[in-house]
Amino acid sequence: MGEPHPKPPRFDEMFAAAAAARVNAHCPYSRFPVGAAVLDEQGRVFAGCNVENAAFQPGSCAEQTAIGSMVAAGGRRLAAVLVIGGREGNGALCSPCGACRQRIREFADDPVPVYVCGPEGLRLATTLGELLPHSFGPDTLAAQQ
Repeated sequence: MGEPHPKPPRFDEMFAAAAAARVNAHCPYSRFPVGAAVLDEQGRVFAGCNVENAAFQPGSCAEQTAIGSMVAAGGRRLAAVLVIGGREGNGALCSPCGACRQRIREFADDPVPVYVCGPEGLRLATTLGELLPHSFGPDTLAAQQ
């Protein structure tokens, strides 16, 4: 995991969108703002941020809100995912949580690049297949029909 992968042609645009969304995160409980941006099959960038809730469970992850924006605009396939979180320079990885990895899988296949960033830039380039090996996805259900 974490072997070098080429940045997509629109990495800088995705990074800027995720960073801007991160500034607007609603995270009064964790105080851990996260932004995400996804690139769809039509080349459009959609951003999202985490939105916490006092009841915790109803909260939304940044990846979830970015994917929801993509779907609402008619996008159906992810070409790349970028997540930005953590503090500048600490090196900690803010990779997609397990639920978000499954959400990403709904709209992407194993080779789709996932870029894990801190405020200063790229910390890890990986793929969905490396983050979620042997996954259960739409193709699993289609094979059963």
